Amino acid sequence: MVRTIKAKFANGVFKPLEPTALAEGAEVMITISTPSDRPTEDPLRETSGSWRGLIDAESLKRDIYADRLIATRPPVAL
Repeated sequence: MVRTIKAKFANGVFKPLEPTALAEGAEVMITISTPSDRPTEDPLRETSGSWRGLIDAESLKRDIYADRLIATRPPVAL
């Protein structure tokens, strides 16, 4: 069963903020998601440059232009 509940972390212990209906001592898996410290102004600007060094941009552009020259359509039947 998968459920999402709010909890507070205090003194090294997660304390549920709502009823859980779990037996005492039950083992659970916890996924932690914290709210963002600041609102996202512009996601595009925040991710700019993240591809730097992963691809060769000039090579990519050459490949794109070369692929545009390849004719993939069948000839028009008259």
